[in-house]
Amino acid sequence: MSSSESLTISSNRTLVSPGGVFELGFFKTLERSRWYLGIWYKKVPRKTYAWVANRDNPLSNSIGTLKISGNNLVLLGQSNNTVWSTNITRGNARSPVIAELLPNGNFVMRHSDNKDSSGFLWQSFDFPTDTLLPDMKLGYDLKTGRNRFLTSWKSSDDPSSGNFAYKLDLRRGLPEFILINTFLNQSVETQRSGPWNGMEFSGIPEVQGLNYMVYNYTENSEEIAYSFHMTNQSIYSRLTVGELTLDRFTWIPPSRGWSLFWTLPMDVCDPLYLCGSYSYCDLITSPNCNCIRGFVPKNPQQWDLKDGTQGCVRTTQMSCGRDGFLRLNNMNLPDTKTATVDRTMDVKKCEERCLSDCNCTSFAIADVRNGGLGCVFWTGELVAIRKYAVGGQDLYVRLNAADLGTCTG
Repeated sequence: MSSSESLTISSNRTLVSPGGVFELGFFKTLERSRWYLGIWYKKVPRKTYAWVANRDNPLSNSIGTLKISGNNLVLLGQSNNTVWSTNITRGNARSPVIAELLPNGNFVMRHSDNKDSSGFLWQSFDFPTDTLLPDMKLGYDLKTGRNRFLTSWKSSDDPSSGNFAYKLDLRRGLPEFILINTFLNQSVETQRSGPWNGMEFSGIPEVQGLNYMVYNYTENSEEIAYSFHMTNQSIYSRLTVGELTLDRFTWIPPSRGWSLFWTLPMDVCDPLYLCGSYSYCDLITSPNCNCIRGFVPKNPQQWDLKDGTQGCVRTTQMSCGRDGFLRLNNMNLPDTKTATVDRTMDVKKCEERCLSDCNCTSFAIADVRNGGLGCVFWTGELVAIRKYAVGGQDLYVRLNAADLGTCTG
């Protein structure tokens, strides 16, 4: 779309990406007849929206125009009032500005003579709604300070911002993605990804070794971000935050619709803090909450009633001299609020470093690839742990030698 062109609701014109996978245009909700500018999958029989520009400021009737004004895209409503804008202040008029819907669903504004992504004046991928598309980044752009995160629709017929958000939390010792419920102005964490271990987030059930999808995580001075890439372009996948869940959908033509690949929360062990400190949730045990060996229930009466929220306490306090480690395998690592990481340390020295700090309660390998590299250390209580039948990773919990003598790894 050039600066001399526009899209209007009345004209019913759309932009279609090269390859025909995505389409950009106006759509309206069924009940309230409010109009939005959005991007949807063109080939999927049931219309699936990937992005909405004016989700929290809809057009109240069928009068709407998308056009380029100076260096900005603007959406005008009745009486030419601005409903939405790219709101760019930088840039110059060195060459004409155009708007383009790329094959991957990214709606960009750029100078007509510069197709390089680093030269984009603006891109929709920097302003997600509820869906992460392939090659779209979720997380922090440290150069601009922008945190790109997903926010649910209010309902299936209302694209305005809902109560659930999936975002990167940098306040932890290691970055993690958190599913947050902001109902009634209160922020409640309902799900955490676990830290990235070089291959995956330990708390997300992504399947490794797929021949059509790879996962990427970048942590450097410019960005901390997650993305995924489809190596087979005929298969479609998206990550969407819903009213209660985070879902991975996949569509493999010629099937008629999306298949739910996985969803979180997935089972009774997924809710955070179901089992308190120094305990872990395991689907195959009854009750599901289990004290780590060397610990006993803090409140035996509640524990007997299958309420494990108060967690467990040590049988014998750490000695800071005669301690060792219990290995727990297939674990989603504890909440990293009290964790620190050394990404270059030889893994053989993790145990020695933890023992040298009397406050260190546990450690794990930071990057599990190629024999392992780096160490994650916890110095506070261990919370929000669960055990998987497969997957996860090893967690080494510090115990007094007296307790190690009565248990095995």
